[in-house]
Amino acid sequence: MITDPTLPLLRLPESLPAPVVATAAMAALAGLDLFGALAAKEWTLGHGDAWGFAGVLSFVILFWLYASSLQYAELAVVTMGWIVLLQVGIVAMDWLRFGVELPGPKIVAIGVILVAQGYLVLGPSA
Repeated sequence: MITDPTLPLLRLPESLPAPVVATAAMAALAGLDLFGALAAKEWTLGHGDAWGFAGVLSFVILFWLYASSLQYAELAVVTMGWIVLLQVGIVAMDWLRFGVELPGPKIVAIGVILVAQGYLVLGPSA
């Protein structure tokens, strides 16, 4: 009989530096989120139920990894880094896979926003 209904969290070696763990978590979260978004889009376009299942599985793993990463890094840092990387991934995916082209001023605006978000993640803390 199961006495603890919670899902066990991912454990990493203590020898790994916190910035390395946080960066890896941010990249993995953004990758899973991006894949889940792509799978959802493919599923809604009628390309098969396997895409829908893959998308759901991607988001289940994403939130398990997110909860696990909070043992090693701060919530704000992991979340903001995840969002910054996800935004870059979405713009790249739209451009490479779906042929969306952005005019120059929008690309500049994206760059400014990413620099500001990067400052929030990597800048000095109070």
